[in-house]
This record gives sequence, C-alpha cells and structure tokens, in this order.
Amino acid sequence: MEDKWSFLFVLVETGGIFAPLAFVAFHLLRPFLFIPVVVVCAAGGVLFGTVWGTIFSLMGLMLVSLFFYFFIGKMPGTHRKLTNVKRKWFGEYRNLTVGQVAVLRVIPFVHYHLLSFCLLERTKTFQEYIKGSFLSNLPLALFYTIFGEFISRFTPVLVAIILFSLAILVYILREKVTVIKWKEFFNIAVKKQRPE
Repeated sequence: MEDKWSFLFVLVETGGIFAPLAFVAFHLLRPFLFIPVVVVCAAGGVLFGTVWGTIFSLMGLMLVSLFFYFFIGKMPGTHRKLTNVKRKWFGEYRNLTVGQVAVLRVIPFVHYHLLSFCLLERTKTFQEYIKGSFLSNLPLALFYTIFGEFISRFTPVLVAIILFSLAILVYILREKVTVIKWKEFFNIAVKKQRPE
C-alpha cells in the first residue's frame, strides 16, 4: 500500500498544474490497480485540501460512474456476476434507494461497482443515473476527503460504532415496497404447492 501512496504523491508533485487532471484520471485507473476508492479520496484531501480534494474526487468518481454506465452492457460476464452478487447480498426483489447507495458507498468494504449496478437497475434514464451517481458519490468524496487522515487513528470501538450507525441508516432509508412480477410470483406459488 505504501508503494501506491508514493506513486500517487509523485504523480501529483511532478504534475504541476496538470496534477488535478492526473488525479482525476487516476480515479479511472484505480479499479484496474485494485486500489480502494477510500485511499484515493483520502489522498485527494491530503494533496489538495478539503474543498479541492472533494471536487477532484467527485469529478473522478463521476467519470468512473459514466465509464461503468457505458461499458457494463458490453461485458455480459461482469453483468451476470454483479447480478448474482446483488441477489445474494440484497435479495432478488430488493432495489436500493439512492440514499441507501450513498450510505453504503461510505462503508469501505462494499464494492463500488456493485452499488453503481444497483443504481443502474433502479434508474430508467441516463439523467436519473447521473443524478443518482452524483448524489451517492458526494458523501463518499466529502467524507473520505475530510476524514481520510483521521480514519487510520480511529479505535476499533469507534469504527464499530460508525459501521453500526451506517447499518441503521441503510435500514431506515430502505425501500418499503417490494415489487414481484406476476409471472415470477405465480411460479413461486405453484412450486410451493406441489408435493415433494
């Protein structure tokens, strides 16, 4: 992890006025280098300060969301895997709200692209997806840019309290209605009535 931090700092220091562009572009490279979103957003706070770090991180995260939107349809294997993971984690008929996605993005070990996939399934138009992405990326960029330096100093108890609070928020912000298609409902009902 130290090597990745060093690489990011060298990239920004040698970039001069192009450092913000390099940082935003680094967000696009991040998934291929297996670097967590948290690390890059925290680095943005250290390198550019709270305001500019949040702005640059938000720009980078929005580019990643756009990239995901346009390329997930061209990757059927990845689409299938994300569908299976979503089904296992959240249930087959559960759609996450934008508020839930925003809270889950703040939790470091929830996969960023899985949440983008949940947003994609929830929205009907490109504009809705962009709006949902912006609203769900903003807390992530802001939280980790501001508190990025301090998170490593948190005690395990404080981390557990924060994660428990976020879990309660996800539950409170859940969608209260579950929609099941008629065809699927009656297939489930018929299977339950058949004797084994």
